Amino acid sequence: MGLKKSTFNVNFLLRKHKMLKNGEAPICMRISVNCRAVDISIKRSVAVEHWNQTRECCTSTGKVGKELNRYIDTMRAKVLQIHRELEIDGVRVTADAIRDKLYGRDESQKTLVEVYTEHNKRCRALIGKDFSASTVEKFETSLNTLKAFIKHTTKKEDILLKEVSRVFIQDFEFYLKAERNLQHNSALKHLKNLKKIIRIALANEWIKKDPFMGIQFKHDKVDVDFLSQEELERIMNKEFTIKRLEVVRDIFCFCSLTGLAFIDVKQLSSSHLVTDNNGTLWIRKPRQKTGNMCNIPVISAAKVILDKYKDHPECLKQNVLLPVLSNQKMNSYLKEIADLCGITKKLSTHTARHTAATVVFLANNVSIENVAKILGHSNTKMTQHYAKVLDSSILRDMQQVEAKFG
Repeated sequence: MGLKKSTFNVNFLLRKHKMLKNGEAPICMRISVNCRAVDISIKRSVAVEHWNQTRECCTSTGKVGKELNRYIDTMRAKVLQIHRELEIDGVRVTADAIRDKLYGRDESQKTLVEVYTEHNKRCRALIGKDFSASTVEKFETSLNTLKAFIKHTTKKEDILLKEVSRVFIQDFEFYLKAERNLQHNSALKHLKNLKKIIRIALANEWIKKDPFMGIQFKHDKVDVDFLSQEELERIMNKEFTIKRLEVVRDIFCFCSLTGLAFIDVKQLSSSHLVTDNNGTLWIRKPRQKTGNMCNIPVISAAKVILDKYKDHPECLKQNVLLPVLSNQKMNSYLKEIADLCGITKKLSTHTARHTAATVVFLANNVSIENVAKILGHSNTKMTQHYAKVLDSSILRDMQQVEAKFG
C-alpha cells in the first residue's frame, strides 16, 4: 500500500463579515495542508461586486484591479515556492511552517527568553484555572534569574534555543549557587522550570536535541524544624502585649493543631466547615497545592481560636475565618515570637505543619494513614517526610517491649 499523498492548496477569499469603512471587503489568503488551514490577511481589499470568487481575482479592468491581481499572483507564487523548498529540504510541510517562512519567522531562530516569556504569558492567562498566582510569580522570578545569567555570561539579552547546551545548563547551575548564593534545592527549582521550557521547545520541534539528556535532579534531604510539645505549649500560653504578634501566634497554633498549610489557612472560609451527625466539626477543604481533600476534625483548642476571630473586621471583609497576613510577614513576626518565647529553632508557617504531623498527631498515636488524610496527601509516602522519629514515640514503643521482656 502506497503512502497517502499530502494535500496542499492556496486560496484567496473575501471576508465579507469584516467590511471596512471604505465599503470594501478585506482579502485573505488561505493555506491548506492536509486539512489544516491558516488564514492570512494580505492587507488588500476590494469591492464585493468586483470580486470573482471562482477565479479568485478582481474583475475591475482599471489600473487598481490589475495591480491587485498581480499582487495576488505574486503571493500565490511565493507560497508555491516555499512549499517546494520545504519539500526539497525534507522538512515536515505544514500550513504553519509555510506561513512562518513567508513572514520570515524561521522556527530554528526562536530564542530562549522569547519562548519562556510566551509560556509565562499563557500561565498568567490561566490563573484561577490551571495555575495559582504564586506559581506564575515563581515562573517570572525564574525567567528574571535566567535573563540575569544570560546577561552575565554572554553580555546579550537573549540566546537562540539551539544554543542551550549541556554546558549552558551546568554553567547556569554554577551561577545560581556561586553568584546568587542559592542552596542546592533552591537552584534546582530554577533548573526544573528551565527544563519545562526546553520540553515545550522539543515538543514543537524548535530544537532537535535535549540539552538536559542525562542530567538528573536530586534534592538534598532537608530536615525542617518542628516544635516539641513543651515549646508549642510555651507559645500557646504566652501573653503578648503586641496585637500583631498575638494574631500571628494564634494562626501558627491553629495550623499546628490542624496541619493546614499557609495558603490553605489563608483561604479558609465557613464553606470549608462541616458538622457531622455526631456534632463533630470538620474542616473539609481541597488543598491549593494538589487539589487533594483535607479531612480534619477541629479539636476544641482549634475551635477556641476560630471563635476568637469570628467577628474580626478583616475576616468579615474577606469572608474568611482567620485574619492571615502574607507569608513573608507571618515568617518575619514568627522570628520575634520565637525570641520572646526563648525558642532557638527557626520558626516559619511551615514549621506548624511539621509540628502538627509529628508532635500533635503521630506522637499521640494517630496512624500514619489518618495523618495522610488530615494533611491531604495522596499516599503515606508523602507523609513519611513529616513523620520524624520522636524520642517520646521510641520510648513509648520500648516501654511495651520492657513490659514483655522486663
